[in-house]
Amino acid sequence: QVQLVESGGGLVQAGDSLRLDCAFSGRTQSRYYMAWFRQAPGKEREFVARVTRITFATEYSASVKGRFFLSRDNANNVLRLHMNTLKPEDTAVYYCAASNRDNPMRPSDYDDWGRGTQVTVSS
Repeated sequence: QVQLVESGGGLVQAGDSLRLDCAFSGRTQSRYYMAWFRQAPGKEREFVARVTRITFATEYSASVKGRFFLSRDNANNVLRLHMNTLKPEDTAVYYCAASNRDNPMRPSDYDDWGRGTQVTVSS
């Protein structure tokens, strides 16, 4: 069974940077798609970024592309989300997710989730 633990959230000002970590354990990480989703109050959970298995290609939503990027710490099985030039609209609970399905895109395609970490960006 996969375990995911997020860390690194907090309160920052617009324009600041923040890094989120997702610690993965329980299975071989390279066999899984890994993704970050976020959910703001009153809104649906939305895709932020993902890294594919095997090729480790990265993909980003249009709203964060160019500001956020993913990196992997393979030695420690950690997926990192580097968030730059943060905006108030980035405020949400950020969730790490894993899937061993083929090309998972929607939240329902991911079977394993962390508890989430709050990111708040003040204007």
